[in-house]
Amino acid sequence: QILTASLRMVGQLLLVGYILHLVFALDRPLPVMGVLLVMAAAAVLTIGGRVKRKMPRFYRVVGSSLLTGCGLATLWFCYLVIGLEPWYEPRYLIPLAGMIFGNSMNGASLAAERLAEDVEVRRDEIETALLLGSSRFKAIRPILASALRVAMTPTVNSLAAMGIVFLPGMMTGQVLSGTDPMVAVKYQVAIMCVITFAVTVSASMILWQGYHGYFTQADQLKNPHA
Repeated sequence: QILTASLRMVGQLLLVGYILHLVFALDRPLPVMGVLLVMAAAAVLTIGGRVKRKMPRFYRVVGSSLLTGCGLATLWFCYLVIGLEPWYEPRYLIPLAGMIFGNSMNGASLAAERLAEDVEVRRDEIETALLLGSSRFKAIRPILASALRVAMTPTVNSLAAMGIVFLPGMMTGQVLSGTDPMVAVKYQVAIMCVITFAVTVSASMILWQGYHGYFTQADQLKNPHA
């Protein structure tokens, strides 16, 4: 498995390097948008491969949530923080979007998997709450809160350990390239705020959209075998 994963990594990086070389040379918005869409699709498919038990409308829910959360975060960072000109500058937009998508994947997969597993395990609890008069949201709210907490845990741990346990990649790359360490720190703080925003929005949207798929119009829990 290690050998296979290593060979796959090398092949993928060589392919990406060749594609980015062409995109940078073209310097046009359409190829850049094409690369970003491929990245988003690959992220959704990767999450689908990781999650064993899937919620209803899994790919639509995860895809729309990732595009919204990561898209807003990328726009915020590129145009409000660093003032990217032109807006499609591939040398900045593609790596930054990749960083945001890559970090959001873990939170999205954890949120989707935890929701599906907890609904299956705690069906009796949800149905009892519904029988006692709770709305679908009140009945499933503890599960949503638990799933969001699990989804955010890796990001929170990274924030807590950053700078003490490890130096993050963006800051390290800037320092190695000769950038003043304090400038590198400012950019790293900004990108971590953006990544946290993207993970929070993506995971929250997955949970919000996803839980509705488990209920009928009459606020009854659907039969998983129907």
